[in-house]
Amino acid sequence: MEIDKPEEAPKANGAAEPAAAAPPAATVEDKLKSVVALVEKSVKAKDTRLLIGRLLRQTASVRKQLTASSVKCFLQQTLPAELESRAFLSSHIEQAASAGMDAEEATTSAQCEVSAVIPEVELFAYLIVLIFLCDSKQYQLARGVADHALSRLAKFNRRTLDVIAARIYFYYGLSYEQGGDLASIRSSLLALHRTAVLRHDAIGQETLMNLLLRNYLHYNLYDQAEKFRSKAQKADQFRSGQQYCRYLYYLGRIRTIQLEYTEAKDCLQQALRRAPSIAHGFRISVSKWLILVRLLLGEIPDRQEFAQPGMSAALMAYFELTQSVKAGNTLTFKQVTDRFSSVFLADRTHNLITRLHQNVIRIGLRRINLAYSRVSLAEIAAKLHLASAEDAEYIVAKAIRDGGIDAVIDHEGGFMASRERVDVYSTAEPQAAFHARVAFCLDLHNEAIKAMRFEPDAHRRKAESSEARQERLAAEQELAKALEEDDGDDF
Repeated sequence: MEIDKPEEAPKANGAAEPAAAAPPAATVEDKLKSVVALVEKSVKAKDTRLLIGRLLRQTASVRKQLTASSVKCFLQQTLPAELESRAFLSSHIEQAASAGMDAEEATTSAQCEVSAVIPEVELFAYLIVLIFLCDSKQYQLARGVADHALSRLAKFNRRTLDVIAARIYFYYGLSYEQGGDLASIRSSLLALHRTAVLRHDAIGQETLMNLLLRNYLHYNLYDQAEKFRSKAQKADQFRSGQQYCRYLYYLGRIRTIQLEYTEAKDCLQQALRRAPSIAHGFRISVSKWLILVRLLLGEIPDRQEFAQPGMSAALMAYFELTQSVKAGNTLTFKQVTDRFSSVFLADRTHNLITRLHQNVIRIGLRRINLAYSRVSLAEIAAKLHLASAEDAEYIVAKAIRDGGIDAVIDHEGGFMASRERVDVYSTAEPQAAFHARVAFCLDLHNEAIKAMRFEPDAHRRKAESSEARQERLAAEQELAKALEEDDGDDF
């Protein structure tokens, strides 16, 4: 027997209820307005922590959607019509649009209703224009905007401007670097760094120090870079994780050139570990120098380090170089260096490749020492592709003195005799390796403690209500999320 189903109640007017309309997607202008509101809120509360985290993160999220029309509409809605900066920035946007970058016409937008804006909002407008011009590769126009922005910054001394000013400094250096005129701004960067030190501008000091180090290293002025780094007055702790990564990378390069490979390896490893996963270009650059430093120290990197996502193609030349060094074959090493010479010249690592030649010979000699108990110097010269047996004798003698091999040379007989191998566990080598690992873990623990952040009045906080405690915890969680999600596109 079939069970009768209850009839459905008829809908009003016989029509189905319309589905709830989805909220419209926020436009670029709306997103920029929210950032401006955040700037005004931070300035009013005199809270620079919001600017360090949320402002940079929200600006990075909208930068890929910027167009000439959207930037022009933003300027019209934010800056008063009487302000000189608005006409200046609008003219540069129009020049960029006329160059064929953005053929879209600017839509009609509401004009700014206020007659004046705070300096933070005005300089933020300069920053948006700089980001758009640099992303559009209009570096000549970006140079003019950056120069004008620096002249405006010189008229203010406000701590709430420090974060925005630091980003303007970055794009100021980028525009001149891409234009091939990086040396002309070195004196300006030094003056800005001196001013930042006098004003206790921590984020400005970090940014300008890295810009100056990059300026010196661009022209291979490693001695001047080290003198500046050692004498520059800087904060005890970097406030920006991105700037600290850059600093470790530059310091690692300086230590590599100064033959201090152990310290260079530590700096480069920290920079690679701290770098955001999306900063592929920065991670590739650090990995190239770290691979060479490890090879110069006599270590052979694992194959997995070359197969990281998005990095295998860029590290192919260094992978083949590592294979030739591992084999100790000088002929293969020379073939690899000749084939990828243009890559090494572009990466500015060709000088380090030249230093590796001695390591290849030393590794090849170690393999010969393990394979033969007695071998003539002439045969060693043939296997290592050396000019004569006399050169082989000098190299073997140096390897014995440095402790690379355990053998003796018979000068009369013209051969090298290997000594009996000793059990490695009866030596101090395992203890040294264990000590190095323990020291690394302790250094990592100390760095983690130094990176902890507390509010200035955390030790003085009195008893608080449950509502105030919940609000404080929510604000702390939002700040922690903002610090963790620092964008890595600028690397």
